[in-house]
Amino acid sequence: MSKWMRRIGWRHAVGIAAVVFSLFPIVFVVSAAFNPVGSLSSTELYPTGASLANFADLFGKTAFGRWYVNSVVIASIAAAAAVFLSVLAAYAFSRMRFAGRRVGLMALLLIQMFPQFLAVVTIYLIFAEIGDLYPAFGLDTPWGLMLLYLGGALGVNTWLMKGFLDTVPRELDESAVMDGATHAQTFFRITLPLIAPILAVTALLGFIGTINEVLLANVFLRTDDSKTIAVGLYGLIAGQRNANFGMFCAGSLLTAIPTVLVFQSLQRYIVSGLTAGAVKG
Repeated sequence: MSKWMRRIGWRHAVGIAAVVFSLFPIVFVVSAAFNPVGSLSSTELYPTGASLANFADLFGKTAFGRWYVNSVVIASIAAAAAVFLSVLAAYAFSRMRFAGRRVGLMALLLIQMFPQFLAVVTIYLIFAEIGDLYPAFGLDTPWGLMLLYLGGALGVNTWLMKGFLDTVPRELDESAVMDGATHAQTFFRITLPLIAPILAVTALLGFIGTINEVLLANVFLRTDDSKTIAVGLYGLIAGQRNANFGMFCAGSLLTAIPTVLVFQSLQRYIVSGLTAGAVKG
């Protein structure tokens, strides 16, 4: 027994401890979501008298349904647009040779070191001016928020996709061109299907990052109907954290549903995309 513990048993013990440590916050959130009292001070690890009161209050007392739709639509469109822009840039950096190519790659990497929130005042003033000219893209609008997110679409995603594209043989492009295909046909019909794993990974990361983003969205969105889930739930606990904690946890559980669905639909691409995209370009 002692020999087994020294060789294998301690690994099982560490694994079990890691699982328990990881599951504790999840169990606590689930318990708080079904706790009928709905306050932080009354939350227990195992709720007594569990009910759906917090979920009912969430939809009845807040505009959670509207927040949910806003988040899914904004995250889906922003992630899809970010993937498209990133793959176009990555294809150019991987397949073409032009002046400033290396400088451009390094610039994309360096710019990502400075988060968008550092320019929040400037962003606010810019979109205030845009709203006067084009109200649909101004402050407190979903299209304006999507436009703001697309401002940071390039960067790490472009590097990740370029690393993946560098592993695709150039001979495939040359063969397609020899057969009469244009650059657009080569890109859409040959290259994109081959790099589907990295597209799925980038889309998943973009969707998760957008649906969970709260700093810029909290500054950008002001009216209740235009808020996303992250901004709306933050507002529930910003002023009275103890009273609305149950509704906050209930909303957190519902927020995980679209993320899990996207992950399940893209799961078969995740592992191959993350490993192959790490190739040095």
